[in-house]
Amino acid sequence: MFLNRQEAGEKLAEKLEKYKKDKGAVILAIPKGGVLVGAVVAKILNLPLDLIIVRKLPMPDNPEAGIGAISETGEIVWQPQRFFYHKEIIEEILKKQKEEIKKRIEVLREGKDLPNLKGKIVILIDDGIAMGSTIEAAIKTVKKEGAKKIVVATSVGGKEVIKKIKNMVEEMICLKIPKYFYAVAQVYKNWYDVSDEEAIKTLKKLNKKN
Repeated sequence: MFLNRQEAGEKLAEKLEKYKKDKGAVILAIPKGGVLVGAVVAKILNLPLDLIIVRKLPMPDNPEAGIGAISETGEIVWQPQRFFYHKEIIEEILKKQKEEIKKRIEVLREGKDLPNLKGKIVILIDDGIAMGSTIEAAIKTVKKEGAKKIVVATSVGGKEVIKKIKNMVEEMICLKIPKYFYAVAQVYKNWYDVSDEEAIKTLKKLNKKN
């Protein structure tokens, strides 16, 4: 197990050592848990860190589960469960999450656009991958934005999901693939939901040092 996201970031940085101080590389963290992991990696490797805003499309009757994900550029990934719901319900879910994306861009990224990714090595970081919809939507966005190479780096994920994502990108790093995977939290001793305030504080602290 990892003690916390700090330790997970340190372990990922070891695996990403070859990108240290690479002027053609940028880290994009998926808020909000991914921000704490990504900030550690960015600090150790001396790479710029930014955010990519992606939202899970929650099931109406079970918000913890998802029927897919949508990115800030409108890229959508669906899970088969979407077909359980009427079109009107799906449209309402999309509308709410698009509004939430706008809010998060304002709050977490101060209203700024995504950085220019054309020709860049983009390292996508999250604190774990569950169903995979969120990271897939992020990958689709980064490809659309013209990245030269996409690296996905995460702490934990299920075997089948990691295998699928590995086939979508140039490099896939996953520190732990449990035989019985049921939740990202299972590999963290100290697990909690990251607040907006902590994510913002982490980003500001990193930017001051840079």
